[in-house]
Amino acid sequence: MSDLSVSAADKPQAWQNTSDIVRKVAWRLMPLIMLCYLFAFFDRINISFAKFQLQSTLGFSDTAYGLGASLFVIGYVIFEVPSNLLLYKVGARRWIARIMISWGIATALMVFVQTEWQFYALRFVIGAMEAGFAPGVLYYLTLWFPASYRGRITSLLFLASAFSGLVGAPLSGLVLGHMNGVLGIAGWHWLFLLGGLPCVLLGVLVLKVLKDRIDDAAWLTGAEKSTLKSQIATQSQATSTGHSLFGAIRTPGFLMLGLIYFLIQIASYGLNFWAPHLIRAAGTHNPTIIGLLTAVPYICGAVCMVVVGRMSDTSGERRKFVCALLLMAAAGFFAAGAFDKQTTFLIVALGVMGAGVIASIPAFWALPPKLLTGAGAAGGIALINTLGQLGGIVSPVMVGRIRDVTGSTTPALYAIGAMSVVCALLLLFGLPQALRQRDPAASPR
Repeated sequence: MSDLSVSAADKPQAWQNTSDIVRKVAWRLMPLIMLCYLFAFFDRINISFAKFQLQSTLGFSDTAYGLGASLFVIGYVIFEVPSNLLLYKVGARRWIARIMISWGIATALMVFVQTEWQFYALRFVIGAMEAGFAPGVLYYLTLWFPASYRGRITSLLFLASAFSGLVGAPLSGLVLGHMNGVLGIAGWHWLFLLGGLPCVLLGVLVLKVLKDRIDDAAWLTGAEKSTLKSQIATQSQATSTGHSLFGAIRTPGFLMLGLIYFLIQIASYGLNFWAPHLIRAAGTHNPTIIGLLTAVPYICGAVCMVVVGRMSDTSGERRKFVCALLLMAAAGFFAAGAFDKQTTFLIVALGVMGAGVIASIPAFWALPPKLLTGAGAAGGIALINTLGQLGGIVSPVMVGRIRDVTGSTTPALYAIGAMSVVCALLLLFGLPQALRQRDPAASPR
């Protein structure tokens, strides 16, 4: 029973029923999805931890490293929209499993890289194999959760990315510091093996555990299925206008969301790819300590995204929360540039940066479903993510090039901070009314 179909006196009971069903679905689906996303995010940041040993072994410049990092994104961008449209046709369960198995194998093959061109080619292939995973999962969540609960559910998903940094950063430091040479395998090789091979097993689990539709969930009662489908349909009809990919592109505000996400991803890749380098440049050289300190922004991001996810659901406000988080991120980038040689202040700046950047991503992804449904949601979310991922091409190359030319990362940090401010202004003044209005508020439970 929908909140819209009951009297005011019955609404608390309807809220309670929906909240209980959403909680039941979340416990069933989210642990595996979060584990998959944890490895997906680790697949993106492991190159930043392997950077020092990889460059030392293979003799790559910062520009070569940045280009290789960006080629991952190019492969991802080229194949992302086709991948998500295929996901819509064949079913999320099969396609997400395919993605995980293929990218896991490709990541493990990084142990065979010997030359720059091999590095470039394999990074492109890894990106192509992973293409569509994140938007595919985001689309999958729209099939199972009402709009009024997506802030906290999306935060749960991206909490996995924060845990990937939180757990992955110290673990990467330990692997690089203590497994280098074990069984005759270099530490950075171990990093890619441990990041890739478990994904194959997770892909098999996705095939066995996930269901494509609410109607396929044997663990929900008939009444629970009806209630959940009614809530999702009612809230989607109230807010969405783009029902096909081309319809989505023509929807006012769609391309602006792509530009906003592009700027968010410039900040995200600036943090993910260069945080270990910044800590090292400030005077810390032990790989284990670098890994532990790199976890700080992810801890701050994890806390912030959970708090913001619940607050944005309770208030129904999305846009202003994303804006505030981006201003926080900008402050972190400016402070990191100002204190780039003072480790203590740098770590504080990275904490502020992480809270803003990491929490802004799940907060942002509550906005596109306000415009999109059906094939429009599958293809449109992928296209927004594709436009955003172009920031992942620009950011590593830009920072790497600035470092090679100036010998310092500080100018790049200031540039990314300024872009974050521009992004916040676009959110405040550049979006149409459909994206300015509040979502239906969820139960505060």
